[in-house]
Amino acid sequence: MAEELMTSAQDEKSIEEAFRQLEDLTEKLESRETSLEDSFRYYKQGMELLKYCSEKLDTVEKKMLQMNEDGTVSEFSRGINE
Repeated sequence: MAEELMTSAQDEKSIEEAFRQLEDLTEKLESRETSLEDSFRYYKQGMELLKYCSEKLDTVEKKMLQMNEDGTVSEFSRGINE
């Protein structure tokens, strides 16, 4: 199961899957049966997942911005109020 939780920036996964993995890691870290060595490994995996999620959210946010003809940036809103 620990191998399933390992991630790298090159792995393409949905943000939902990354959040599920973070939840799994949190449960393992909170368990009294988790060894100190495993805790460090889970912590590192969690930090990598957080970085992945942050980058994914930044990408989505940038896609939601639209460049206007005059060079100004505005939020993309087409279809939201339709």
